[in-house]
Amino acid sequence: MQAAHLFDGPPLPDAVQRFLADPKHHLFIAYSDGRPVGFVSGVELTHPDKGTEMFLYELAVDEGFRERGIGTALSNALRALAVELGCYDMWVLTDADNDAALGTYRKSGASESSTHVMLTWPLP
Repeated sequence: MQAAHLFDGPPLPDAVQRFLADPKHHLFIAYSDGRPVGFVSGVELTHPDKGTEMFLYELAVDEGFRERGIGTALSNALRALAVELGCYDMWVLTDADNDAALGTYRKSGASESSTHVMLTWPLP
């Protein structure tokens, strides 16, 4: 909850509990002087014919701490966990014009593998 300022909106206590209770959900938080300044979240996804992969769900770094390698370090930490867990790959979706995210992911070893279209089903 101390990292609430890094999220898109206020963390929902029930969702926080559910996320942290699930061993397939992962959250790394970067600190500076005891204050949260960044986070990365990941989710293990398993498919019957592919095995398990790591989905980098979200990465955020406090504006005042950007361009210091924190996002790259967080991405690398999640990648190292994915390797440790035996995942066959790690992937993320971002917007084509999100230069900061693209730069961070590329610095941590990611490369573009294809062009995708994301479709969303709004649910009630």
